[in-house]
Amino acid sequence: MAMFGLLASGRMVQTNYEMVGEKQFLITIPEADNIHHIVVFLTGNIAFPDGFAGLGNFTVYFSWPDPNAPPNWQLLGIISNEKPSSIYKISNMRKADELRTLQESGLMQFGQTKISHVAQVGISIEPIDVVQQQWQLLNAETAKTQTQFVEFAQKMLTNFLNYSVSFVVTPTPNESYVPLKVVEDWYKNFERKLSFDPYFWRN
Repeated sequence: MAMFGLLASGRMVQTNYEMVGEKQFLITIPEADNIHHIVVFLTGNIAFPDGFAGLGNFTVYFSWPDPNAPPNWQLLGIISNEKPSSIYKISNMRKADELRTLQESGLMQFGQTKISHVAQVGISIEPIDVVQQQWQLLNAETAKTQTQFVEFAQKMLTNFLNYSVSFVVTPTPNESYVPLKVVEDWYKNFERKLSFDPYFWRN
């Protein structure tokens, strides 16, 4: 009997987790390109050990940008006896180069072979205090990422405004506009700078 189940949006329930460690389980979702949400849950067939909780780790690895790179793991959340199921949005985790790997943060990985166009969900049974510590680290990283995103958006809009207003055309006293070519030039220039240095906007 299975302890864990997984439901990918638009798919049948999967319970075929493979035991890859003493307390680590792994399941693969084939052809996962168009999956937006998954639900990880306890089936109730096997009791979850008291004092432990499950770590949900999810990786999607596509042939872009590098089909030969190993999987990247990102902590999704927690399941436990008190929280036997959880739904996760995964559609924003598709670019492997944007994932913060558990390996980089010194946490576990599942050591799987190189894959493409499939998703993997790993569950590691750990003491609750360990899980809570890792969950706090994830929340702190999420808050940092959100702050950086807001900062980038503000810098980009400020850059666009400063650039475009210098090209404002006023054909009549009550009418002003920016030529489309100015917008196109700004976009191409901004995109070119990003390609050379993704963090140029911080300068």
